[in-house]
Amino acid sequence: MRIGYLQFRPEFGEVEGNLRRARELLGDERADLWVLPELFSTGYQFTSPQEARELAEPVPDGPTTRALLAWAREWSCYFVAGLAELAPQGVYNSAVLVGPQGLLLLYRKTHLFYREKEHFLPGDTGFQVAEVGGVVVGLMVCFDHLFPEAARTLALKGAQVIAHPANLVLPGIAQLTMRVRALENRVFTVTANRVGEERRGGEALRFTGQSQIVSPRGEVLAGSGEETEEAVAVEIDPREALDKEITPFNHLFSDRRVGLYELCGDGRG
Repeated sequence: MRIGYLQFRPEFGEVEGNLRRARELLGDERADLWVLPELFSTGYQFTSPQEARELAEPVPDGPTTRALLAWAREWSCYFVAGLAELAPQGVYNSAVLVGPQGLLLLYRKTHLFYREKEHFLPGDTGFQVAEVGGVVVGLMVCFDHLFPEAARTLALKGAQVIAHPANLVLPGIAQLTMRVRALENRVFTVTANRVGEERRGGEALRFTGQSQIVSPRGEVLAGSGEETEEAVAVEIDPREALDKEITPFNHLFSDRRVGLYELCGDGRG
C-alpha cells in the first residue's frame, strides 16, 4: 500500500483556489491513500462563528467533498481531508474519508483547540474506522494527538493506519506525540500539516509544517520541512500494524489491566 500526505499553504477563504492548488501539488504523484491538512479548503483562522458558518459546507454535497470524490474516482484512490462542515445543528471542524465508492467516514473533531471553541461545536461522532482496500484506517484531527485515548480507541477498533489532518502551531509537539502514538499502538500514522502564516482578527498564527509518516515502531518514514509545499508518498506493508507482540511473553493489548485504570473523572484532583 502507498500512503502519502499533502503539505501546503491554503489562502483563507479561497475555497476554489485552495482546491485548485491542492490538485496542482498532487500532480503526477500517486498513492492509495492521501491525507490532506485540517480545514485545507477554507484556511484556519476564523474570526467569528458567523464567518465559520458562511465558509462551512454540507457533507457530502459541498464543493470540497465533491472535489475529493471526483479526484478519488479519477485516480482510483482514497482521500482523508479536513473541512468546515455545515450541519443542521451548527458548524463542526470535521474530516472525511472518501473513495471511488463515495463517502466512507465523517469525523467531527473531538478536542477543540484554542479559539476553535468559539467557532465550532465539539465533535459528536466518536472515533471511527473504515476499510480502505482491505486496510483499516482511522481518523483524528490535529489537537486530538495530545489525548492518547484517541489513538488507542482507533487502534482497539483495528486501525492499521491513523490519518491525522492538522493545522499545528505548537512547534515540535505533535511531531513527537504522533511518533509515540504510532509506537504505543503499533500503527502507521500520517500527519498532514499546513505551512505559512495567517494574520486575522489582530492575531498572527504561524503553522509549523513538518508533516510526517511514521511506522509502527516509531520510525519517521517520510517528513517535510517547515515551509515546503509538497506531496510525499511512501510504500508500506500494513501487515506490520497487525503485530502487537512486544516479546514472546507480552502483547500490547492483551497485557492491559483495564480494571486498574482510572477511566473517568476530569483529572483535576
